[in-house]
Amino acid sequence: MSKHKAGASDDLEAIANLEVGQLRLRWAELFGSEPAPRISRDVLIRGVAFRIQEDTNERLCQARRRQLKRLAEELRAGGSIASLENKSFKTGTKLIREWKGRVHEVLITDAGYVWGGKHYRSLTQIARLITGTGWSGPRFFGLEIESRSAAIESTGRASRRRSGSPPTRAAGSDNG
Repeated sequence: MSKHKAGASDDLEAIANLEVGQLRLRWAELFGSEPAPRISRDVLIRGVAFRIQEDTNERLCQARRRQLKRLAEELRAGGSIASLENKSFKTGTKLIREWKGRVHEVLITDAGYVWGGKHYRSLTQIARLITGTGWSGPRFFGLEIESRSAAIESTGRASRRRSGSPPTRAAGSDNG
C-alpha cells in the first residue's frame, strides 16, 4: 500500500470519531462548500469518506463523467434508462435470478458465463435452458430494460410480463 493510500485509510478510520462540527469543517475542506444545514451525521461521514476515497483513487476520468452525464440526461428525458445491455460487468460478478421457485446464479468469467457448473458463451443459452422458451438472456437476467413507453408504443398497450419472478440482481464481485 502506498503512503498516500495508507494516509487515506487512517483518515477513513478517524472520521468515524469526529463530532458533527468537525465533520462539517472536513466536508467544507473536501468539497469546497458548506454541507446542507440539516444533513445528518451519517451522511456527513459517508460524504467525507467518499471524497477521501475519490481523492485517493483519483476522480472519475472524463470518459466516465461523459457516460454518467449522458445516462443522467437519458433518465431526465425519459424517466428511465432504456438499456444496460452494453454494460460490461467485472469478472467474478454473479447474476442472481429466481425462476419458478428456484434461484439461479450465473458467474461472469473472462471466457463467458458459468451456470450449474458448466461454461456457456451467452446468457441467452442459459436463459433458454432455465425457462425452456426463447427468452433473451440479457432481458431474463435484468440487464436489458424496456421502457414502459416503448412497450406501449410498440404494442398499443402495456407489455405483459412473462411468468416467473422479478428481474435479477447483480451481486458485485469482491474486487470492486
